[in-house]
Amino acid sequence: MHFIDEVCIHVKAGDGGRGCVAFLREKYRPWGGPSGGDGGDGGSVIIQVDPQLHTLIDLAHQRHLRAERGQHGRGKHQHGRKGNDLIVRVPPGTIVRDDETGEILADLQAPGAKIVVAKGGKGGKGNAFFVSSTNQAPRYAQPGLPGEERTIRLELRLLADVGLVGLPNVGKSTLIAAVSAARPRIADFPFTTLTPHLGVVRYGEEKSFVMADVPGLIEGAHRGHGLGTRFLRHLARTSVLVHLLDISSPDSDPLHDYEVINHELRCFDEDLSVRPQIVVVTKLDLPVTRARLAEVQAAFSATYGVSLSAISAVTGEGVKELIARIGREVEAQKSTRKELASEQLSV
Repeated sequence: MHFIDEVCIHVKAGDGGRGCVAFLREKYRPWGGPSGGDGGDGGSVIIQVDPQLHTLIDLAHQRHLRAERGQHGRGKHQHGRKGNDLIVRVPPGTIVRDDETGEILADLQAPGAKIVVAKGGKGGKGNAFFVSSTNQAPRYAQPGLPGEERTIRLELRLLADVGLVGLPNVGKSTLIAAVSAARPRIADFPFTTLTPHLGVVRYGEEKSFVMADVPGLIEGAHRGHGLGTRFLRHLARTSVLVHLLDISSPDSDPLHDYEVINHELRCFDEDLSVRPQIVVVTKLDLPVTRARLAEVQAAFSATYGVSLSAISAVTGEGVKELIARIGREVEAQKSTRKELASEQLSV
């Protein structure tokens, strides 16, 4: 399945049906009089979350969506039927924007969450509605009102607790495959991962968190180099970043690599630069990595005050300890958010 995370669609709600001008003439009802029914309201266009969806691919080729119009009123006081609403289903984590103004109309996360993006037109009143003591035989009715229409942009941002970041080929896909049921493509060359992957990581007694593996970043990613800006936004909802470093090449400069990634995060979104990070050296099964580890750990401690973890996703060394550390950090961030929310409510 192709991963589509942004689409632009034009939506048009149904027009209201027009009211009817009619008079009742029956043999045994001499006082029948005006009998024109009202037109039905047009259907609305509604965006609704479907937890079974994970991509916007179903909307990729549907650029114009229209709800059903209301039926016209008829004689004998028969009102027109209301047009059916058009329900547009999207995955959790979809942001709905007005394409013209850029305004965020909704951030849909919970299953079943929805928003009316185009309201159906009101049906017109038939001539029976306008009967009064001074106007016994009105010969006019209202036309139906047109339904709203607008162009909206849907942006999917993955709902994950943890985001894996790093340069290409540092072992992100190998790690998520080792600790969850996600099965990204794994190979020994850069940009193997072309789309984000989500995996549920279980730890402790019935505890879990959701981890996202996004394509590797390169210098200039925030300006669109590589696969940068297209997938950086998927880190926006994460509470913890796991920054993977590959020191298996004697010529690599892990301090520079660390700076490059953090610079790209900072340039794309200032909030990402202050997100809690766990920095991890990967490929510990390789002799070069093990030989350089102590030196790199000392350099990070002296330069940034950062304590490095080290793992081999291939052999499993250090992975269990890393997952426990990530789990503790995720729980701490959730606790902090709850405290902030309770404080805001009490003010």
